[in-house]
Amino acid sequence: MEEERLSKFIARSGLASRRKAEQIIRSGRVAVNGVVVKDPYHRISPGSDAVVLDNERISALTGATKRYYVALYKPTGYLSDLADPRGRRLARQLIDLEAHLFPVGRLDYNSEGLMIFTNDGEFANSIMHPRYEVEKEYLVKLSGSLTKEERRQMTAGIPVEGHTYRVRSIAPVRETAKNAWYRVTVVEGRNRMLRKMADAVHHPVLKLKRVRINGITLGHMRPGEYRLITPRNLAIHAPPLGYAPT
Repeated sequence: MEEERLSKFIARSGLASRRKAEQIIRSGRVAVNGVVVKDPYHRISPGSDAVVLDNERISALTGATKRYYVALYKPTGYLSDLADPRGRRLARQLIDLEAHLFPVGRLDYNSEGLMIFTNDGEFANSIMHPRYEVEKEYLVKLSGSLTKEERRQMTAGIPVEGHTYRVRSIAPVRETAKNAWYRVTVVEGRNRMLRKMADAVHHPVLKLKRVRINGITLGHMRPGEYRLITPRNLAIHAPPLGYAPT
């Protein structure tokens, strides 16, 4: 079997996306043949090298292993992470599937909308890596209304905490005397980016809902529902027993 990068091997195992695999490796949690390796680009031979994560040997997915691609409507009041020391509710718990699924990108605790979960690390990398410029579309409710100049700033770029954030497009949907809804498209995925940009122009986010990731849309799902993303099966599944919208 040909050699491959350690990060790619872990992504193929279904344990994490390529980006997350790189973070795991750099943190010193991975050993190859008994030696801790912190270089994600370290090359291994999957057929002969023993790769251990947190003292447990892993192997890459084979072609016979079922891969899952799940679109979930994450409600507000749920975490995107797979664990929480404070015991808060997790979006993963809404998906009633026995598989090691991880999130492809995140939504913050107070945001809602489309999330993707999978056990295919290479697919996750194709969605998350900046070079692919995958579009994410949001409906965002802001306090007050943006002026034309403020909307121009949002597309041209706003410096925030040492980064320049920009949206690909922003268009008004509905306005009232006190607030306004906008349809916003981005290709970046920085943490709380839209909230930080809105704060910078003094129109804080009141509600935020992701409705599309590239060609995958929220559709008619309700909060807590999910569907399997396959050519033949787009059935909507109700949330597990015990779910209550917030």
